[in-house]
Amino acid sequence: MADMNYDVIVVGAGPGGYVAAIRAAQLGLHTAVVEREHLGGICLNWGCIPTKALLRSAEVMHLMKHAADYGLSADGVSFDLAKVVERSRKVAGQLNGGVRHLLKKNKVTVIDGEAKLAGKGQVAVTKGGAAVGTFGARHIIIATGARARTLPGLEEDGKLVWTYKKAMTPDGFPKSLLVIGSGAIGIEFASFYNALGSKVTVVEVMDRILPVEDAEISGLARKAFEKQGMRIITGAKAGNLRKSADSVTVAVETGGKTEDITVDRVIVAVGISPNTENLGLENTRVKLDRGHIVTNPMCETDEPGLYAIGDVTQPPWLAHKASHEGVIVAEHIAGKHPHPLDVRMIPGCTYSHPQVASVGLTEAKAKEKGYAVKVGRFPFMGNGKAIALGEPEGLVKTIFDAKTGELLGAHMIGAEVTELIQGYTVAKTLETTEADLMHTVFPHPTLSEMMHESVLDAYGRAIHF
Repeated sequence: MADMNYDVIVVGAGPGGYVAAIRAAQLGLHTAVVEREHLGGICLNWGCIPTKALLRSAEVMHLMKHAADYGLSADGVSFDLAKVVERSRKVAGQLNGGVRHLLKKNKVTVIDGEAKLAGKGQVAVTKGGAAVGTFGARHIIIATGARARTLPGLEEDGKLVWTYKKAMTPDGFPKSLLVIGSGAIGIEFASFYNALGSKVTVVEVMDRILPVEDAEISGLARKAFEKQGMRIITGAKAGNLRKSADSVTVAVETGGKTEDITVDRVIVAVGISPNTENLGLENTRVKLDRGHIVTNPMCETDEPGLYAIGDVTQPPWLAHKASHEGVIVAEHIAGKHPHPLDVRMIPGCTYSHPQVASVGLTEAKAKEKGYAVKVGRFPFMGNGKAIALGEPEGLVKTIFDAKTGELLGAHMIGAEVTELIQGYTVAKTLETTEADLMHTVFPHPTLSEMMHESVLDAYGRAIHF
């Protein structure tokens, strides 16, 4: 590490940071990345990837329990929680090693430690309180991500009250569970534990679960989860938490009434807090909005030469958004004139059972913006592949500008919709109209045919329903 000067230093090696570092190196920029904990960040080690491994185990469990529906027999179905968790951790570990390999392959220097801005173009790195060195760079990218948000009185204690990290590595299986917050993280954990047999209650302060999704899809999700045995309480506030030796009682207020709910464990999933502390930002021109770094469309802050990407900046707080911003900022630094990120083109996915996925405007948002809309719907029960899979519950919904035929939004619930949504994302990126989608040939038999039928339905042309 004799070379202390770089073209680019990236602070944080999560899905935004390591992608920015690799792309910068590909463009011929001498690049280093500083990481204090683990390559791949929260997403790879404690978020997106290991939770999907857990949910895959839950999905297999669900299928085994319903083996008779497929003419099969699977008696005495059970699970080993320690092995389920072990598989999840192995998946994360494998991909962590993959990130290290990719950085080495692209000749990115990895500096192990905690970074702090130390003046114009300077980054001081320490580890365990000891100085590692001060490194110079013409461009510095902040990609420090975020952590689970806590609420007063609902702080994680590592035993009875969990955030996502403990929920992924539990000491034992809770027979009953209260999940506070019904965004993607809360719903995914609720779905996982419910599938394995825990009695799950979800409390949401808004009037519906998955509040960023289209209201119709949220409603269908609630019905599906309640059918599976979950209890869902919306328009509710959790507080007055009382702990005993191995259980916790939470006072849940809704409709002016308070109910005490006693469970083995509580998961708090109420959003994120950006990691902007101890970065030296107070000595820069950087502006913060509720703790998040404010940037322009090219990810530049108000401090020349200082950039920010990912969860430490503005929403949506999604790994793929961070990665795309990493590419944008690297190409901008290299003078390649990339397109700015359009948040309307960023898909969102919830990997529960059933899955939920969307891109673009909801029906309500489209109307709020003054669009005259055409809305198409196609149910899973009208699709041959869905019926053959034994997954007949779900819906594909598309929203078009009635005047121009522009695809404004697409919203799905059902099997594998987190894979299907990218078709509509590509369509939006290419500025596809309803005519283009109608003229596209979809393969048969596939779930994707429902995407075609939903478009046709928006214009009164659906064939199979």
